[in-house]
Amino acid sequence: MKTIKGPGIFLAQFAGDQPPYSTLEGMAGWAAGLGYAGIQIPTWDRRLFDLQRAAESKTYCEEVLGIASRAGLRITELSTHLQGHLVAAHTAYNAQLDGFAPPELAGNVKAKAEWAVQQLLWAAKASRNLGLTAHATFSGTLAWPFFYPFPQRPAGLIDEAFKELARRWLPILDAFDEAGVDACFELHPGEDLHGATFERFLTEAGDHRRANILYDPSHMVLQQLDYLAFLDLYHERVRAFHVKDAEFRPSGRAGVYGGYLDWIDRPGRFRSLGDGQVDFTQIFSKMAQYDYPGWAVVEWECCIKHPETGAAEGAVFVRDHIIRVTDRAFDDFAGGGADTALNRKILVI
Repeated sequence: MKTIKGPGIFLAQFAGDQPPYSTLEGMAGWAAGLGYAGIQIPTWDRRLFDLQRAAESKTYCEEVLGIASRAGLRITELSTHLQGHLVAAHTAYNAQLDGFAPPELAGNVKAKAEWAVQQLLWAAKASRNLGLTAHATFSGTLAWPFFYPFPQRPAGLIDEAFKELARRWLPILDAFDEAGVDACFELHPGEDLHGATFERFLTEAGDHRRANILYDPSHMVLQQLDYLAFLDLYHERVRAFHVKDAEFRPSGRAGVYGGYLDWIDRPGRFRSLGDGQVDFTQIFSKMAQYDYPGWAVVEWECCIKHPETGAAEGAVFVRDHIIRVTDRAFDDFAGGGADTALNRKILVI
């Protein structure tokens, strides 16, 4: 068994225009001061990171690693959540997604997708240059507008969507394979990969070994999916981990669809660590049991608690939940070496 690495923190929700949140060096010092051991870097935020430069310059990557190291930190993963979403985005969301890409691409679905693919190809090289083994991303959303089977879907519509999703991602997955890095899809409502659909994608992608999972139980709570059984089923593909809490409290007015309510009023909502319903004791136990090889990374999203408080509490929460795995069996004291003759005697054979 392996002891999980951590705590790490995803910087995306905390980056800003004011110090220390406006530079990677400032954020590294901030995270270290809270007790974190690692940082997950959003690659779309040029205040913190230059993705193209990282793909093309090992010297730049050494500088980035040096910034983390001087703060006593390691880089856990790079993230291309926004770019990954654009690899396969349905046109229904075209206007909403303009903010995910450069302004000059606004309104142009094809150009945004091409830009996103290039971003992912750079991310594979940048991850390799940084010595990373996992990468965090989203799958995109070709089929999501049709998640509910009414109006009735034309026969073969979903099959075609997943064939196209795999077609777009296979060259990217091959690039990650060449780089020796796992592409970890966060299974997330609003993405085509949000539960059993991962299996469908995997089938279309030929069980590609670099198609893996970023496990985040909070999204499973909001879907009412069994997040513990999920680990029993898919642990071999889990290569990244967002530690994020959530709660689901349905009412007579709203359930899993949320009723178009604001986050504060939704039955399902994200919470700071320890304030929700996720059983992290069992999650960390299963992660240890199944030899999860990566980091436990806090992703803070909460509509109630202040982010600074959530970040500070998150480091302690994860550190307290990481299990230092045993190197011996608890009943070794009563055992002895194997003795074939004695065993046969006991069995009377």
